[in-house]
Amino acid sequence: MHSYRGEIRRLITAVNVLDGIYYRMARQSGLPENALALLYALDDGEAHTQKQIVEEWLIPKTTINTIVKEYEALGYITLRAVPGSRHERQICLTEQGKRYAGERLAPLYAAEAEAMADTLRQYPSEFISAMEAFCIHLKKGFEERTENTIA
Repeated sequence: MHSYRGEIRRLITAVNVLDGIYYRMARQSGLPENALALLYALDDGEAHTQKQIVEEWLIPKTTINTIVKEYEALGYITLRAVPGSRHERQICLTEQGKRYAGERLAPLYAAEAEAMADTLRQYPSEFISAMEAFCIHLKKGFEERTENTIA
């Protein structure tokens, strides 16, 4: 049976470099890393619940809670009741929040677009689906081997 150690090491090294780049970009934008992730998540124009962000981005609920309270007080986000739910709220960027996110995320989006264009000239876009599949399988495998779930 193939161990895949070399391939996994290359992939995890690349993921760590990617994490480091986003960390540096967050710092350069004057944001904590998880605040950048929240703005990024919300900047797609859709409303998201705290639960969705916690599950999709793997950011601790208490961390999201703290950032949401801070950004709500600053007028960057607003909370809306989710129809049919007593406790869940949708987190939405306000107009001020959209401007703030746009300013903070513009350099990141530009770098991402350039990197994606360069990458797609070399590789088919299926590499994204392959990465998503690897993450799904890794999360499932980890959860099967531990009592804790990732989220």
